Amino acid sequence: MKSMHSDPIPQTYEACLDRDRVDPLGGLRAQFALPSDLIYLDGNSLGVLPKQTAGRLSDAITRQWGQGLIRSWNDAGWFDLPRRVGDRIARLIGAREGEVLAVDGTSINLYKVLCAALGLSGSRRQRPLTVLSEGANFPTDLYIAEGACRERGARLLAVDNEALGDAIDAGVDVLMLTHVNYRTGAMHDMAAITKRAHAAGALIIWDLAHSAGAVPVDLHAADADFAIGCGYKYLNGGPGAPGFVWVHPRHANRALQPLSGWWGHAAPFAFTSGYEPAPGILRYQCGSQPILSLVALDEGVSTVLAAEGLGGMAALRAKSLALTDLFINRIDRFAGNHGLDIVTPRAHSARGSQVSLTRREGAYPMVQALIARGVIGDFRAGNGSTAPDILRFGFTPLYLGFAEVWRAAEHLQQVIERAEWREPRFQARHAVT
Repeated sequence: MKSMHSDPIPQTYEACLDRDRVDPLGGLRAQFALPSDLIYLDGNSLGVLPKQTAGRLSDAITRQWGQGLIRSWNDAGWFDLPRRVGDRIARLIGAREGEVLAVDGTSINLYKVLCAALGLSGSRRQRPLTVLSEGANFPTDLYIAEGACRERGARLLAVDNEALGDAIDAGVDVLMLTHVNYRTGAMHDMAAITKRAHAAGALIIWDLAHSAGAVPVDLHAADADFAIGCGYKYLNGGPGAPGFVWVHPRHANRALQPLSGWWGHAAPFAFTSGYEPAPGILRYQCGSQPILSLVALDEGVSTVLAAEGLGGMAALRAKSLALTDLFINRIDRFAGNHGLDIVTPRAHSARGSQVSLTRREGAYPMVQALIARGVIGDFRAGNGSTAPDILRFGFTPLYLGFAEVWRAAEHLQQVIERAEWREPRFQARHAVT
């Protein structure tokens, strides 16, 4: 299949319509209940509702729960659902069957694997342990690391991205990074950084929250140690969907996670008084899982796997790059005249599936004015008191087309040039930005 991002960037709206007409992935949009009057550029925060999800949930509620009641733990396979959904996610992240669980939330899973990694490192070191991360990492990752380090007498070192390479040395025990940065969309070279961490004697944890379902990931090829991720962004699992956790098989039966609940027991229904961890990834379960949410996540994962016969993640990635190239090209025409800077890397190898713009004034009301026009993006505050704020736009190739991207850039230009963002109604901050 020809790589879509090798085609020239469309230079007219009509050319965008032509690209949409011949897009081999275009039919995947029909999977989603997406309002026709919206241009949705926020799938990197909350994915769109798949059309089949309501029916799946209705069946799980009315038949499996309503009629099957407790029998559905066996008859409907509820108990094994975290493993079955995890096996399907594994196909998107370069993992193997039996290595991934769809379970709990991203923050909880990060705590599990970070503590497991510290436990493995502690068995090899006599000195206090060090966890290295980026200061620009997603805050919950740093918050979780602060707590885990405090509990275990370790220290957390958070450095600027530019200093990260030099900071990976023999004094680091665990490197904890997010593959695609949530603010800027900058993407790490997973294989190269993992190799460098291992050469320094460190274990590495990858947060795939902005990667899974958006960019190709191959955890085994990169030789990563641990990975966690999110189910409600590009996997379209719904608000608050369970996350997922992966542990390399070389660690799975050696490392212990701290939340030793009964679902992670080797024989949970033996009800013995002592804890015996289940083999492999199964020990990374804790308590009873939210079955209805897992059903919704399963359907969301299906929407991504539907691309497998059309080129899979490689095809989705090619379209993502073509869409973001188009958006960057259109923004470049007016950005310099209006105080906008594109902070997302232009190099394909360093870019996730989003484009982020910074502006010293008005970023939040600009996003609100766009939303009023039917273009849904989101706002992220600057990282630090002097950093500019961010207008953030996610590009999900499963349901986004070239003509929509063209129109979204036009809307942003009009919002700025007509000073719509200065209207009082766009100034009030909402709880969720």
